[in-house]
Amino acid sequence: MKIFRNGVALSVLALAVAVAAGAQDRPESILPPGFGDPAPTPSPTPAPAATPGGAPSTVQPLPPGYVSPSATPTPTPSATPTPVDLSAYELPAFARRSLADVGAVGPDTGGLGPRAFANSDGQMVERLMRRLDAPIPSRWLSIALRRALVSRVDTPPRVGGADFAAERAWLLLRMGEADAARAVVQAVDVADYTPKLFQVAMQAMLATGDPAGLCPLVEPALTVANDTGWLFARAMCSAFAGKGPQAIPLLRTASRRTGRSVDALLAEKVIGAAAQGRAVTIEWNGVDRLTAWRLGLATATGVAVPDELLAQGRPQVALWRATAPMIAPDVRATLADRAAAQGVISNLALVDLYSEVEASDTANSPAATAARDLRGAFTEKTVDGRLKSLRQLWGGDGDRWTRYGRLVLTARAAANIPASTDYAEDAPRLIASMLTAGLDRPAIRWERVATSGDGWAMLTLADPRARDVAPDAIELYRGSDTSRNTLKARMLLAGLTGLGRLSPEGAQNLAKTFEVRFGQQNAWTRAIDAAATRGDAGTVLLLYAVGMQTGDWRGVPPEVLYHGTAALRRVGLGGEARMIAAEAIARL
Repeated sequence: MKIFRNGVALSVLALAVAVAAGAQDRPESILPPGFGDPAPTPSPTPAPAATPGGAPSTVQPLPPGYVSPSATPTPTPSATPTPVDLSAYELPAFARRSLADVGAVGPDTGGLGPRAFANSDGQMVERLMRRLDAPIPSRWLSIALRRALVSRVDTPPRVGGADFAAERAWLLLRMGEADAARAVVQAVDVADYTPKLFQVAMQAMLATGDPAGLCPLVEPALTVANDTGWLFARAMCSAFAGKGPQAIPLLRTASRRTGRSVDALLAEKVIGAAAQGRAVTIEWNGVDRLTAWRLGLATATGVAVPDELLAQGRPQVALWRATAPMIAPDVRATLADRAAAQGVISNLALVDLYSEVEASDTANSPAATAARDLRGAFTEKTVDGRLKSLRQLWGGDGDRWTRYGRLVLTARAAANIPASTDYAEDAPRLIASMLTAGLDRPAIRWERVATSGDGWAMLTLADPRARDVAPDAIELYRGSDTSRNTLKARMLLAGLTGLGRLSPEGAQNLAKTFEVRFGQQNAWTRAIDAAATRGDAGTVLLLYAVGMQTGDWRGVPPEVLYHGTAALRRVGLGGEARMIAAEAIARL
């Protein structure tokens, strides 16, 4: 998407990570226009026409190597829905699902409202999804964005429902959300699939380790793409259907394209398992890259993938494996902390996983030790004993993702610790842990204990009572003028300003002191503010993620936190806004 200012084209994505750069549009005020005024009630407005140019020729692929064995594996965009003759597979009219609203989760089961993207230009939204570099550093923003992408929402103007579902699923896969991606592609009737959706659907089934999920798609997919992956899938699906004798010649036909490669052997192994055929041994010698095909079929058949191949992968591959039930619990546990920190695994799911680990025969593994500590954090008879178990879980030499993942693991155990000055030293981590699971009300009990420092800052941001904060308190929080203290204070200022918890005068004075330019306007700020005005919650979340494309929280400008927080509050996602702002303090 291009947005023009003073005759110069500005790219939203080029500006997303540089919101703090450049001169202010209104040098007389550091705050944005209208700050302090009541937020207007969002009302639908016509979506702006997309400007020409800027559309890539292909959807951003998964990391190099994570593709099917096809020569053209990358989903290609369709500016308009591509018709496919699937008359033989059409459902009766009464059973057809509409492409006017596509998704897996409705508002009554946790999804966003149907108008989450409806007033935005669909082609612009697709381009933003396609170019978003995922995963992003915020657990809570990732969770909120997943919610938007799986929701049953009205298809926005200028895109087709099937292709819009494909773009959403493709982004979910890059976020590590394999199960959510699968749910989105399955929310479209096969008769309405476009070539792009067929390709993304294959990636989703492979990411979840479920080759049988390809079977309803095989025959119609082969009418639009003579892809090697679909030829192998046809052979495997024959075996799944109890037609083992037919599967072998179909496998030979597909294998002519690849020879007796590891791709063909993995397909043969699936067929053997389905049709009780001969065993197939998979040798990884000479295999120099791991594709989605190889990962998916290996996961489905219990074949161990060499560590050196897994090490090639980007984070989303580990996230897919962390949620694969076919993989042993102790192996998934080594990946689960990262997945929890990223928002892919919830506190409850993580506790369940470690319960499985404890019940398995892995008594001496690090995961089993953590599982025993987790049990102690819930069951030790004294508070001191439970805190000792929590400290052991929080300790160790893991990376920042693992450390934050352990806070997710202990959220409900932390909520069981009584708020007392006797445990003031542990208060910041207890508060941070509770807030990873959104337990803001149990965390607020600690406000009489955590009267300063990070514990106070997190509680102040997460407080659902929306009480005003004195500017002096932020100055006091910064304390010594170190770079880390200043960064945290700037983020606290940004979060409170976006939440409307500071007076306009106090926010402006602190913004000058901390050199934060909330009033700066550029393509990204105008886009997210406009989406909030239209009431497009899904577009707001997507643009917020665009602004947060960086390796970790240290690279997120406070201006991004401010505009994202303010926009979420305006579209009715104040709870998510508070959790994201508090997360910034916990992870810096």
